[in-house]
Amino acid sequence: MKINFKKPLKGVIKNITETPDEVFSSKMLGPGFVIIPEDGTVTAPIDAEIVTVFPTGHAIGLKTKKGLEILIHVGLDTVELKGEGFTLHKKVGDKVKTGDILITFDLDFITKNATSSATPVVFLQKNDVKIVKEHKDSLTYTLKIE
Repeated sequence: MKINFKKPLKGVIKNITETPDEVFSSKMLGPGFVIIPEDGTVTAPIDAEIVTVFPTGHAIGLKTKKGLEILIHVGLDTVELKGEGFTLHKKVGDKVKTGDILITFDLDFITKNATSSATPVVFLQKNDVKIVKEHKDSLTYTLKIE
């Protein structure tokens, strides 16, 4: 299956194996990539429904109509911040369109108080996900889910 997927936050994309956390880097939760954020706004990468919202605001789960499940986890060990520095803009059951704001966070605060600001984007099906085409705006990708 191929899908168009917008990068959920501004920053540098790296291979998920470069995440400085073994749970993500080992693909224990599934394949994906990690973004080193340049700002504090997380947007919907695809039209979907919100299926999981962590009360601390550090992570959110989405599910597309085709059943693709995506976890966006802002920073590492950010659950320890108990919600400080995060604002959730959506709740479980909300339908979102590509580009809708999901989470805002204080990047400086996260950088100073969490293990890392690295933000894993994980596809929970555990199928392989490959970027097969980077569109000219450099924010939208065509992904192949195998």
